[in-house]
Amino acid sequence: MNKKLRSDSALLVDPNALDGPIDFLSVFGRGGPVHIEIGFGRGTFLVSQATAFPEENFLGIEWAAKFYRVTADRIVRRGLSNVRLLRTEAAGFVAGYVPDGSVRMFHIYFPDPWPKRRHNKRRFFSEQNLTHLLRCLEVGGIINFATDHEGYYLSASRIADCFAAEGTLGRIDFVRPAGARDGELVGTNYERKYRIQGRTTYTFALQKK
Repeated sequence: MNKKLRSDSALLVDPNALDGPIDFLSVFGRGGPVHIEIGFGRGTFLVSQATAFPEENFLGIEWAAKFYRVTADRIVRRGLSNVRLLRTEAAGFVAGYVPDGSVRMFHIYFPDPWPKRRHNKRRFFSEQNLTHLLRCLEVGGIINFATDHEGYYLSASRIADCFAAEGTLGRIDFVRPAGARDGELVGTNYERKYRIQGRTTYTFALQKK
């Protein structure tokens, strides 16, 4: 089913135009592996990765309007035709609109840690959301995760280990993005800020079996 994009730019996907599973072939105007970044911030990962891998397709999801506008401007100025942006709530979009087995890789870098215990349930990396991520991944597809929050890392790791014990996924080495500089693991603005502050970056990667 073809899905309409916003008329003002092929870069921006209008979530209100989606009445069923998103058609990535229509959205990107071509085939190819699909990567989804959950919470792209200022778009550092999307810009560097899409530049390094022009044959692959990248969809970025972000709720903050300021970051959405900044990243759209960066993508347009660089003339990147293999990126699309969507401003919406990520968990609902993944659960309701991403087809089974359609995604090569999910990128989740420095998500909001919701550090207060009573807010932990709002974290994106949860058992419910991981179930949907796995459904959306193709066999052999990967979830790449990074955070500066040790508590979030430990919680996410425990959830991942439960799925691994069921045989639905396995741990692999973290896939270092193309934009990571010497000494960096991810290469985003958040990581660079946190390194200056002396914070540790915790990472893991999961592969669908």
